[in-house]
Amino acid sequence: MATATSVIDVTDASFEADVIAGSAQRPVVVDFWAGWCAPCRTLGPILEDAVVRHGGITLAKLDVDANPLSAGRFGIRGIPAVKGFRDGRVAVEFVGLQPRAQVERFLAQLAPSAPPPLPTDEAGLRAAVDAQPDAVAPRRALGTLLFDAGRLDEADTVLAPARDDPVCDGLRARIEISRDGEPDLAALVRNGRDAAALRQLIAALRGTPDPKRTLLRRAVVGGIESERQRDPGVESLRAELASALF
Repeated sequence: MATATSVIDVTDASFEADVIAGSAQRPVVVDFWAGWCAPCRTLGPILEDAVVRHGGITLAKLDVDANPLSAGRFGIRGIPAVKGFRDGRVAVEFVGLQPRAQVERFLAQLAPSAPPPLPTDEAGLRAAVDAQPDAVAPRRALGTLLFDAGRLDEADTVLAPARDDPVCDGLRARIEISRDGEPDLAALVRNGRDAAALRQLIAALRGTPDPKRTLLRRAVVGGIESERQRDPGVESLRAELASALF
């Protein structure tokens, strides 16, 4: 069943706030309909159910007879007419009664579904890597798990096929530093990947010659990339890294 937060009624007076401004926060689908329109009455429940199941989208229902300004503004000549708004603009649209499968494709175009969360256990991550060998996210997660467990050779085997990915490359640099046997640097690369740990790596880089200097740089770049969605503030460390390098 539709919820109050996913399905709303809009009018000429509320269209700007609920649809144009609202679509900057999350996509909005506008269903231009009228009570006398039989195809509209059929499509309405399909839209409502599909939007609720999809998630992350607001369905705004606008009666074109009661709100002719909005209908005219968007050139509505036949109904049902459905327009998907993103960032204040029409991104996708269709006219006429559509089957559920087509409605779901329309919603997927407007707001692609988020990928399912990765498993957290080793067996699940290995299965994810096997199922999607070209996907970097499962390799990042499995490589991190194995590295943190001290299983360096296994981690390197998992990460090697994604050597062009900065996170995987950064983990492989940490593996090389750990293998080298220099205890201070090995301890640093095992000290986490948050901002404080990355700053310690940058500080160590300043007085370290190549080739370890290059390995530390790769470890910092990979750490920034892996943390930036969880902590956008780590992006500022790129400037600190550049200063340390040059």
